[in-house]
Amino acid sequence: MNNDLHAYPVRAVKGVTPAKAKELEALSIGTVADLIEYYPFRYEDYHIRDLAAVKDGEKVTVQGKIYSEPVLQMYGRSKSRMTCKVYIDPLFISAVMFNRHFLKDRLHPGQDIVLTGKWDGRRLQLIVSETELPGGSSSQTGTLQPVYSITAALTQKWMRKTIQQGIVQFGALVTEVLPVPIVDKYGFMPRKQAVYRIHHPDDAAEGKQARRRLVYEELFFFQLKMHAFRALQRKRADGVAHEFDNEVVRQFVRGLPFKLTDSQKKVIGEILHDLKQPYCMNRLLQGDVGAGKTVVAAAALFATVRAGCQGALMVPTEILAEQHKKSLDKLFEPYGVQVGLLTGSATDRQRRETLAALHMGLIDVVVGTHALIQDDVLFRKLGLVVTDEQHRFGVNQRSVLRRKGMNPDVLTMTATPIPRTLAITAFGDLDVSTLRELPQGRKPIKTYALGHDKLDRVIAFIRREVLEGRQAYVICPLIEESEKLDVQNAIDVHVQMSHAFPDFRVGLLHGRMPTQEKDAVMNEFKEKRVQVLVSTTVIEVGVDVPNATVMVIYDAIRFGLSQLHQLRGRVGRGEHQSFCILIADPKNETAKERLRVMTETNDGFEIARRDLELRGPGDFFGTKQSGLPEFKLADLMSDFETMEQARDDSADLVADPGFWTSADMLPLREFLQREQILDGEQLD
Repeated sequence: MNNDLHAYPVRAVKGVTPAKAKELEALSIGTVADLIEYYPFRYEDYHIRDLAAVKDGEKVTVQGKIYSEPVLQMYGRSKSRMTCKVYIDPLFISAVMFNRHFLKDRLHPGQDIVLTGKWDGRRLQLIVSETELPGGSSSQTGTLQPVYSITAALTQKWMRKTIQQGIVQFGALVTEVLPVPIVDKYGFMPRKQAVYRIHHPDDAAEGKQARRRLVYEELFFFQLKMHAFRALQRKRADGVAHEFDNEVVRQFVRGLPFKLTDSQKKVIGEILHDLKQPYCMNRLLQGDVGAGKTVVAAAALFATVRAGCQGALMVPTEILAEQHKKSLDKLFEPYGVQVGLLTGSATDRQRRETLAALHMGLIDVVVGTHALIQDDVLFRKLGLVVTDEQHRFGVNQRSVLRRKGMNPDVLTMTATPIPRTLAITAFGDLDVSTLRELPQGRKPIKTYALGHDKLDRVIAFIRREVLEGRQAYVICPLIEESEKLDVQNAIDVHVQMSHAFPDFRVGLLHGRMPTQEKDAVMNEFKEKRVQVLVSTTVIEVGVDVPNATVMVIYDAIRFGLSQLHQLRGRVGRGEHQSFCILIADPKNETAKERLRVMTETNDGFEIARRDLELRGPGDFFGTKQSGLPEFKLADLMSDFETMEQARDDSADLVADPGFWTSADMLPLREFLQREQILDGEQLD
């Protein structure tokens, strides 16, 4: 018998038919290991309780005696409602059972009965979901029953039975995977016992102990991969060791039209040090909106070009790509660095010319969107890959670009400040650099939350700012269910604003417009020929118009905190005081709290922390492709302390030379082998 549970298909478990195996496959259960490690997300409590302590609407299990014959009402051939009086000391209650008419002949006055259902204290009524009579074959009274995420074609009863069968058949193969010193250090339950008890706890305390052990294990193996990857990556030294003169880069920095902040200088130093190393740089640059990440990236790209390599900068939108191209052209022109642009809207001729120049090395730095990762994009010598707003690209998209060079250095940038809770999780294999300061002269943006009934005041305020020579954004929410609705929303608001400001030019921008039309509108706004720009969130990232001082966001509660902060960051980029006005009529406390946070702070890191608390890590990046791991049991908020313990323990292990040779550590090295970490596979 093979000792690896992953070697046995789930069909090997008795009772799993081909049809059931297909349903399990939809839950990513393909092996016996997947089945046994498919953990419940909660438990149903079937312990007998006193009705006096039960709240209305709560599910409860009670024990009593049937007092009256059941009364049955049929609706059609199969639907029914049956009621009977049950004495549950000291109350007489009505037990109501829907579509359970088959029980009528089995329920008799004086008979003991256990009922589970939803309690209605006002009516003294229990809506029964389960019944248990004396002599029943499978009593669950007095137990905690696991509840699993399942498809419509499976039942909880079948899932419980099947997982139990898997444990009975293959439980002997569940072996200890954590080093003995770690098990002893935390007093963990043995693995075999934990796997059994997570599915079948005798009580809540035992379930918690099993979960504690398995959560640590899950986080430990995640962190072990990260630390082993970094250790091996540096040991292999198979990256590009860029050779450039630091003084040349210093001259470039001194020639910039503005003074760098201390944060920017420090981060550029970290990146230049990494570029000269023989291993691949894998660095995350995070900074608040407007902190100057692009200039840092420009210095890194300049150093790469001076070392004889090419650089690539991938951004999520064409508007942003064109903006970065213009910025880099201006910065690099005195040094003869050639910058190319590659986006989806390029003509066939433009694309052919750019691809040829890139392949021949005539383009030093290329800026582009997803168009950069097409198969026909070839570099002469790609040395540095920079991705901006990295969470907008899927894991696969980022790795495709990286593979276009021979282990190029990688710099990922984000203006969504990531709380430490997430940074060591989603980016545990990266070195993290942070820009905390804003450039000199930036004034904090004043933020206000107003109801829709104050719209007249908002319009008057916009008028005042525009008459003083400023400009304003008016943002409409993206409605994901229907992009037509989104466009219509923006068009309606554009009409309203055009009526409100007949003496100003009011522009319209949304994602359904052709690229050339979007560019024309954006350029008119930049050149001050449009005073008020009505837009969807297409302007969320990176668009830079220093003269814009007003940001009005309609239906602000439709957005997460981090997105509101990103939108707010489109203003406050010039010398004048800027304002953000959030228009919303919040109906719930979470929405009110979001607005309150926005009006109280401009600190993106504090906003990110609160956003994580309010929305949870799953929605934090707004995309399932963010690279965030999906843990079976662990929760990034409540289990953060365990994550830190697992990180420290795995780091200590990997740093010990004995880890790589000791027989005791063989199971952990085999795990890394299965995960292809020992083969030099890049982590994503």
